[in-house]
Amino acid sequence: MNRLAELCHFLKKHEGIRVLPEQALKMFLREMGLPAPQSLSLAVGVPFPDFTLLTYPLVAKVFSSKISSKTDVGGIRLGLKDASAAAAACYDLMKIKDVEGVILEEQAQPGTEVIVGGIVDPQFGPVVMFGLGGIFVELFQDVVFALAPLTRADAFDLIKQPKGYRLLTGYRGAASCDRGALADILVTVSELMATGLLEEIDLNPVALYPHGAMILDAKMRVL
Repeated sequence: MNRLAELCHFLKKHEGIRVLPEQALKMFLREMGLPAPQSLSLAVGVPFPDFTLLTYPLVAKVFSSKISSKTDVGGIRLGLKDASAAAAACYDLMKIKDVEGVILEEQAQPGTEVIVGGIVDPQFGPVVMFGLGGIFVELFQDVVFALAPLTRADAFDLIKQPKGYRLLTGYRGAASCDRGALADILVTVSELMATGLLEEIDLNPVALYPHGAMILDAKMRVL
């Protein structure tokens, strides 16, 4: 199945929704072979599911169409080591104003954080964005863009363009990041943007490891 058919099938399940639910989006990304944590979605007023379906430690975070930043509302709990801690965190997060539910997911190991995204530029059409995370985005705006779709060779070229690229190559004795896994994510995001069905994709952050990667947060907006 090509990317257009895969995306159409996914969007049909969520017809009429412009901002896709994070848990459903991550499941979609996993189906396309991209790395995203296993998770459960807990809606307000609905009994909690079986937390033993996930592997501890867990992270709990709010979801809501009215909340743009989970961090700004204190909507994230990390390092939940057992079912009791997970349940307590979920009850606490459900009290936040405008919350629609909580995502409970397996907590990923720390890694080198990057941002992968896609937007529709008014002049150039679908483009892909890549940048190093943390202060490189906040202070230096160290991001680069390319037209979608990308070949794998295009993706590797894009990865080398930010000023902070050396951080991915084993700078000052640190382990080199898996740039092949990052290229796979960039290519897939570019192919999804090139379908013409999406306004935006935001994978932020993506944690990179010496072997593999993990998409920690994901947003997708439909045209």
